Amino acid sequence: MGKELEAEKHVNYILSVEKKNDFESVVMEHIRINGAYWGLTTLDLLGKIGAVDSKDVVSWVLECQHESGGFGGNIGHDPHILYTLSAVQILALFDKINVLDIDKVSNCILQHLVLLLSDISGSSLNVSTSTRWSIIEVLSNGKNNFASRNFLLYLKFKSDIVGLQNEDGSFSGDMWGEVDTRFSYIAICSLALLHRLDKINVEKAVKYVVSCKNLDGGFGCTPGAESHAGQIFCCVAALAITGSLHQIDKDLLGWWLCERQDKCGGLNGRPEKLPDVCYSWWVLSSLIMIDRVHWIDKGKLVKYILDCQDKEKGGISDRPNDAVDVFHTYFGVAGLSLLEYPGLKAIDPAYALPVDVVNRIFFGR
Repeated sequence: MGKELEAEKHVNYILSVEKKNDFESVVMEHIRINGAYWGLTTLDLLGKIGAVDSKDVVSWVLECQHESGGFGGNIGHDPHILYTLSAVQILALFDKINVLDIDKVSNCILQHLVLLLSDISGSSLNVSTSTRWSIIEVLSNGKNNFASRNFLLYLKFKSDIVGLQNEDGSFSGDMWGEVDTRFSYIAICSLALLHRLDKINVEKAVKYVVSCKNLDGGFGCTPGAESHAGQIFCCVAALAITGSLHQIDKDLLGWWLCERQDKCGGLNGRPEKLPDVCYSWWVLSSLIMIDRVHWIDKGKLVKYILDCQDKEKGGISDRPNDAVDVFHTYFGVAGLSLLEYPGLKAIDPAYALPVDVVNRIFFGR
């Protein structure tokens, strides 16, 4: 008999991570809410989410919420759309989305940031987004004379119907304006889970995602950027959620994705790269959404994932015999779920949540 999933050891590994106070924990402090999503979803897929105190988790998640409505990666950290999705997904796992002020959170996803210059007397001057970079440049060049004039520079969130969605349909991740198809997926996924997808211009969002499609059938982070499996997942899932999969050349993309399988059975993210367990999610979920999963050797992929387990202490690594972490443990177990591995709950390939959680949100069952 071949290797089997060390489910109980993986549960114990995940539960032990939260109790650690080592270097790895410190350097991941800023993305703790992402780690919580990975670990908790893994526990749910393994049927063990009851091993954690849901009240404690929900309380901590809400402490990560910024006054703007968005969430930071940890308590006291700046909000970002990346962390906001993880927060929504965690609350969805525990059927606690209702504890949120949903309009406040969705407005945060839609918000537009302005710089507000305010002097100590309380008077203020709104500065448009287009001029913020010149102000930042002045500050970075050491020419700041605002302090000597008793000015304070700070950022203020302002809800706006166009918000983080830009004119071309793309989305920025936070106040600094970085654009990436990851953020398109996150905005679409978050708002769909909150039943607020109608707050954005879906047609423009879809048009932007499609503009990031390349001649090889894949998608990049922006128009003309290299195709990458992670970005492909984001674009395919965004199109799936918006009912726009017809915009994809499924055979061409399916070919690119199935070519990611290495001789060892694992999947890589780009040509000539090493296989990595995390692509058991990025590639596999995309293949499932475009109905081309039968183009890879699923048995060899299962074996590769199982070979990456730490059979003594639990956890899954990127490649066999490497150090394990929560990130790869989640994507390994999620990949096995997509492959219908026995004993695992089914996971939705677009929302990255257990199917029963997604059904509860959209169908009330």
